[in-house]
Amino acid sequence: MLATRVSRPLSRFSVRTLKFMDMRNGPRPMRGFSFPFSTPSSSPSSVNEVEEIGKRSVLITGCDSGFGFSLAKHLHSKGFIVFAGCLQKDKGEGGYKDLDAMNSNRMRTVQLNVCDGKEVERAVEYVNTSLDDPDREAAEAWRDLIPFPHAHALLCQQWLCTVHPRAVVRARSEEWRLEPRLWGLVNNAGVSTFGEVEFTSMDTYMEVAEVNLWGTVRTTKAFLPLIRRAKGRVVNISSMMGRMGSPARSPYCITKFGVEAFSDCLRYEMHSQGVKVCIVEPGNFIAATSLYSPERIKAIADKMWEELPEVVRNDYGREYFDEQVSKMETYCNSGSVDTSPVIDSIFHALSSPTPYTRYHPMDYYWWVRMQIMTHMPAAIADRLYVY
Repeated sequence: MLATRVSRPLSRFSVRTLKFMDMRNGPRPMRGFSFPFSTPSSSPSSVNEVEEIGKRSVLITGCDSGFGFSLAKHLHSKGFIVFAGCLQKDKGEGGYKDLDAMNSNRMRTVQLNVCDGKEVERAVEYVNTSLDDPDREAAEAWRDLIPFPHAHALLCQQWLCTVHPRAVVRARSEEWRLEPRLWGLVNNAGVSTFGEVEFTSMDTYMEVAEVNLWGTVRTTKAFLPLIRRAKGRVVNISSMMGRMGSPARSPYCITKFGVEAFSDCLRYEMHSQGVKVCIVEPGNFIAATSLYSPERIKAIADKMWEELPEVVRNDYGREYFDEQVSKMETYCNSGSVDTSPVIDSIFHALSSPTPYTRYHPMDYYWWVRMQIMTHMPAAIADRLYVY
């Protein structure tokens, strides 16, 4: 009985569709799938790209610095129309000045705090008014010719069918609507902190969740109608910490596990709508993103110690507390300084006709650790990496 249940779904796949090895780019997953043993450090291949990238628009959150800032410039260089959401634009701070200084009509910065519902709504309105349907002109021309059945009009329609077939198909549809469409949404905005459970205040847990988790949900829900019309992409930036826990990182891990669950549910629901939902799970890129400077680590630690309940301070002592802070400093200094694997993964998710479900831009140590932590018995994994 069990063998029958397993064999029936497997029989739907043809063995000839399997292609696990590409000699130029290393191991590659089956088309449309992302297997856990795909090479973590190699960039996804983007030999095949979606058509008319120059007419496709992408909104990115968290473009003040780090991944978001680099991604905005990279997507612009590849031809996308970029809406760069910047938290600090209204304060005159962050990377928005450099993006605006490009003086390109394909690079548009927008004030966007993902924690503020009204600000997200204003961003949707701004994108709505800025977007232009790439099929609008050709489709309207075709429909304008319908009342005129003479030879010249028929020749014009024939020409439009040849040059703009997608626009004609949409114009013929009974549900034809000239509405703005957004090809991609990249939920990149995020914050992080550290501290053991007893050292971390409830306010800190809620502050991190408000940005990393609820900000992702809020922004996705607001922009999803525009994405659905384009049958586009939602790319959520999670983390390897969304797949495995780590001591002193519970506020961050909780939110990234939530992003993973939200993304999976959204992917199931959007399949019938033609929208693809991808998750990017970066490894340790703290050194490249300047997420934690020595000054910031010290400031967080000092504030944490001052706010600790007296009973916790007495039970653990300052020596133990300082040891944990030192471990965090070592972790922050060991990260990769090259963000290109993350940027290439996001670009592939937006541009490939068959994007992967999950991307793992990380070095081999973290990739192997993630596989062991998620697939081996917990007693073994914990012994290897935690205790």
